[in-house]
Amino acid sequence: MLDGIRKATQGWVGRAIMTVVLGLIIVSFVIWGVGDMFRGFVSDKVAEIGSETISAHDFQNALQTLMYQYQTRARMSLTNAQARALGLDNAVLQRLIAETALDQKAQSMGLAVSNETIAAALRTDPNMQDASGHFSRDRFDAALRDSGLSERSFFQAQSKTYLRQQIEVAMANGLTAPKALVDALTRVDAQTRGIDYIVLPPSAAGEITPAGADALKSYFDERKESYRAPEYRDFTLVVASPASLAKPGEVTEEDAKAEYEKTKDASFTTPEKRKLQQILFPSEAEANEAAAKIKAGASFDDIVKERKLSSSDVDLGETTKAAMFDHALADAAFALPARGSSDVIKGQFGSVILHVASVTPGSVKPFAEVEDSLKKDIATSRAAADVQSLHDKIEDQRVAGKSLADAAKAVGIEPRMVQTVDAAGLDPAGAAVDLPEKKALLRAVYASDVGVDDAALSTPDHGYVWFEIAKIDPARERTFDEVKDKVEAQWRADEVTRALGAKALDMIKQLDTGATLASLAQSAGVEVKSTANIRRSGGEGLAPGVVTAVFATPPNGAGSAATPDGRVVFKITADSTPPTKLDDPAVKAAAERLSEALQTGLVEQYVAAVEHQLGVRIHENVLQSAEGG
Repeated sequence: MLDGIRKATQGWVGRAIMTVVLGLIIVSFVIWGVGDMFRGFVSDKVAEIGSETISAHDFQNALQTLMYQYQTRARMSLTNAQARALGLDNAVLQRLIAETALDQKAQSMGLAVSNETIAAALRTDPNMQDASGHFSRDRFDAALRDSGLSERSFFQAQSKTYLRQQIEVAMANGLTAPKALVDALTRVDAQTRGIDYIVLPPSAAGEITPAGADALKSYFDERKESYRAPEYRDFTLVVASPASLAKPGEVTEEDAKAEYEKTKDASFTTPEKRKLQQILFPSEAEANEAAAKIKAGASFDDIVKERKLSSSDVDLGETTKAAMFDHALADAAFALPARGSSDVIKGQFGSVILHVASVTPGSVKPFAEVEDSLKKDIATSRAAADVQSLHDKIEDQRVAGKSLADAAKAVGIEPRMVQTVDAAGLDPAGAAVDLPEKKALLRAVYASDVGVDDAALSTPDHGYVWFEIAKIDPARERTFDEVKDKVEAQWRADEVTRALGAKALDMIKQLDTGATLASLAQSAGVEVKSTANIRRSGGEGLAPGVVTAVFATPPNGAGSAATPDGRVVFKITADSTPPTKLDDPAVKAAAERLSEALQTGLVEQYVAAVEHQLGVRIHENVLQSAEGG
C-alpha cells in the first residue's frame, strides 16, 4: 500500500490529490482536536461543577471504597449492580459534587491552610499515635499505604478537607435552636391526654349483603396492582455451620457423662438460696449481749425492735452462698437451719448476728434430663473445627466449574432447593419460609441473578451460607379467578369498615349533643374502657391510629379511629401540658439534637446554593460506564 502511495505522488496529479487529502486531515485535527481523534471522542468526565470536573477514575475509586466499607459491615460481597440498587453510586456522586463545589468556594474566598497546620493536627490524631501517645511515623506510613496516596497527595487531600470543614463550621457554628422552638416541641412531646372509649367489633357493622360477581370483578379491576404476584425465586442453599454439621448421634454416653461431671456445678446446678437478715452492732460487747438474749429465749425480731431498726435496715435479701463477698458471714449463714439465728460473727465491717428468714433448696438436673442437649453441644463444638476446611473445599469445587449443589455433595453436604420464595421470605400461600440468616440471605439473593457465583455469607456462629439462583419468576398480574376468594374477603372487610365508620360518626354526633358514652356502650353491647397519660409517642393498649386521632381531637371532644379489630369511639376526659423546664437534662439533650439538625440543614442548603451558583452537569453515559453498567 505504501509503495502504491509513493508511486502515485511522483506525478503532479497524484501530488495534488494527496495535498487535498492531507489538508482535510489537518483541518479535522483543528476542529475536533488530536486527542479526541485517538480517544474516539469519549469523555472521561462523570460530572462538571463550575470549572472543575469529577473524573471516572475518581468516581470509581470513591465508589469502591464505599462498597468495601459496606461489605465489611454487611458481611456479604457486593456487585456494582447491587451497589446501584442500594443507591451507593448516587451517594458517592453527590458527595464528590459537594466536595468539589466547596473546594472551589474555598479557592474563590482565598482560603488556605499550611502544611504545618495539617502536620500539627496529625500529631494530635489518636489514629496516628503509638501506645505512649506520641506521633508514630510507622502508623502514618501505614495510613498512606492503605489510602494509596503519596505523602504530598495526602497533605493536599487533607488541606481540602480542612478548608471544607472550616467553611461548614463558619456557617453553622453558634447556631442553636431558639428557646421558643425548644419550648414548643417539648410541650408537644410532654402533652398527655386521657380518654374513655369503646371498641366496636366487626359484628357491630350489622348484616353485609354479599357482592355480586360483577361488583367483585369491578372491585378487582380497580385494585389489580394490590393483587400482583411478587417476584419469586428458586435457589440452591448450602449451609456449613457447627450446628448444621453436628452429629449428636456419634457422641458416646461416656463422653457426655464426662462433660456433665465437668460442667455440672456451673451449668446444671441451681444453688441453694437463703433470705437473710443481719444486725450490725457498733461493738462486740453489744453483740454478745444481744446473742445472750436470743439464747435466753428472745427472738431475732425482738432484738430488731429493741434496737429500733426497720425491716429494711436488717434485710439482706435472698442470696446464694457464692454471691456473699464476706466469707465468714457466708459460711455461718449457710450452716444455720431455717429460722435460725447465729452467734456473734466477726464480719468485715464489725460484729454481726445473722438470721435465716427462709431457705429455697438447691437442685441439680440429673444426667438423663440433659444428656441430649449435652451430646448436641459436644457435637457442635467438634464440628466447628471442620467448618473452615469445608468452606475451602466447596470454594475449590466451584472454582473448578462445579455447580453449588455438586460442590456441596462432593464434600458430603446435602444441598437444599428453596422454591418459590419472595423478597420477604414468603411462599405463594403467604407462609414464612425457614431460612438461615434470613434477612441478609434474602437481601443477597434478590440482589443476585441466574449464573452469578456469589460469595458465601458468614453467620454469627462462624459458619457459612451459600446460594445459587436457579430460576426467577418475574412479578406479574394475577387473574381474577386466581384471587377471587381474597377479593371477596377484602371487599367484605372494606364494607365492614365502611359500616363501622358510619356508625362511629353517628355516635360522635350524639356525644357532641349531650349523650354519654355509657349509654352508647349499653346500646351497642360493649363496655366502656378508660386510659390516662396518653402521649403522642403512644398509649398503653392503643393502636397508633387511635393515638393520632386522640391528639387531633379538640379538648373535651369526641372522635374515632379504625383498629385491626374494629373501630374505637372515644371521648377526651383529660388534657395536660406541663411547663417546660429548660434546665432539665432531657430537655437539654433534645435541644442539642435540634441544634445539630438545624446546623446540618443549614450546611446542606449552603452547599446546594454553591452548587447551583457554579452549575452542575452530570454526564450520564460516562457515569453508567464508570459504574460498570
